[in-house]
Amino acid sequence: MKRKQTLLFKKKPYVVSAYSIVGEKEGEGPLNKWFDDCIRDNTYGETTWEKSESKMLKTAITEVIRRAGKDKSEIGAMLSGDLLNQLMSSSFMARDLHIPFLGMYGACSTMTESLMLGSVLTDGCYSDNVIVGASSHYCTAERQFRLPLEHGNQRPPSAQWTATASGAMLLSREGGEISDYMDKEGKVKRQKHVRVECGTIGKVIDAGVKDANQMGSAMAPAAVDTILNHLQDTNRDIDYYDAVLTGDLGFIGKDIVKDLLTDAGLSPAALAKVYDDCGAMIYTPKQDVHSGGSGCGCSASVFSGYIYKKMKKGKLHRALIISTGALLSTISPFQGESIPGIAHAIALEAE
Repeated sequence: MKRKQTLLFKKKPYVVSAYSIVGEKEGEGPLNKWFDDCIRDNTYGETTWEKSESKMLKTAITEVIRRAGKDKSEIGAMLSGDLLNQLMSSSFMARDLHIPFLGMYGACSTMTESLMLGSVLTDGCYSDNVIVGASSHYCTAERQFRLPLEHGNQRPPSAQWTATASGAMLLSREGGEISDYMDKEGKVKRQKHVRVECGTIGKVIDAGVKDANQMGSAMAPAAVDTILNHLQDTNRDIDYYDAVLTGDLGFIGKDIVKDLLTDAGLSPAALAKVYDDCGAMIYTPKQDVHSGGSGCGCSASVFSGYIYKKMKKGKLHRALIISTGALLSTISPFQGESIPGIAHAIALEAE
């Protein structure tokens, strides 16, 4: 069922497992306890950074299959993407796993784009089990989009740090078994099912930003447009959700989103209660990341780690997750082009 830009899923696909793996810098950040694994060497035992990123993504994919108690033969489709030319990390990962594969590209919005289309496949009964994922790596992104690391160029304060991270989720028509866990007080509690309730397809919004070191400013208007259209389509207020997380806007983009949503009539108090950005959450200012985090793996790892685990434990009941992407190429800034932005939203609920 569709309302303008929002798809309502009748069967509400289950997120039966998730896995997040991050690099050393991300593992030193404030969300370290929510990630499933942290590598201590950004080469991850490989000879190139590109192979390292692909290996991280492969680890995330294989772990969600194992955690769900599935076999590769039971997976109907795998949707994944990254920032590299020809989706190198995802394509090479898929080469090894031999699972039907759809390569996704939405820049840093890839995780929610994959989640939405994976939910369509599952909700429409085209596939019983679908894997979605995304990855990024600081070293591969720097080499492709900016300058060689050996150059040692100085980054302006507005620049963001591409997260070395991967995240994956397994969507299924069946919820599977729910296990118990022990809380901090020693009480045994039952975990929750996490389901995909709806998704809002974003529009390409171009604010005219031409500075490739101002990604948060370029993507923020797209995030605001998607959030407002989602709330209008669903007839909800922002405080319907326990958490509203954009991805990859960083500190500057986060502030712009708050200002624009307030100008649109949303309550500043409600925003302060539920809204945050993955790029502002994954690092601390002391880690010298300037304007915060970015990259496909930033929101993918935060959604697959922090959000999913909090929902499984019933600490969050409704979450709206929005990945944002800057749709520039390696050459478009040099041709005088502005940076178009995109944002897709997914509403998750725990029951």
